[in-house]
Amino acid sequence: MPIRELLEDALDEPAIGQTARFSWHATPVGIAALWTDGTAPTPPPYENALQEGLEVGLDLSREEREFHQINRGLVLLFHS
Repeated sequence: MPIRELLEDALDEPAIGQTARFSWHATPVGIAALWTDGTAPTPPPYENALQEGLEVGLDLSREEREFHQINRGLVLLFHS
C-alpha cells in the first residue's frame, strides 16, 4: 500500500494529540503531524512541529522526517 494511502487511512483514526498548528496521529509508518493552521508555509514547518510535539509528549528531535501533501493537507511524518 502506498504511503499516501496509509497516511489517509491513519488520519481517519482519532488523533493522539492536538496543538495550536497540528493534529497528531500514530500511523503504521511513524508519527504524523497534520497541519491545521490554514495554508501551510514553505518550507515545511519542521521546527514548529518539533516544538509543539513536546506539548503532547513527543520528542521527535532524533527522528527522520519527511513531508507529504495529501487530500487533507500537509503532513509532516517523523519515523525511525
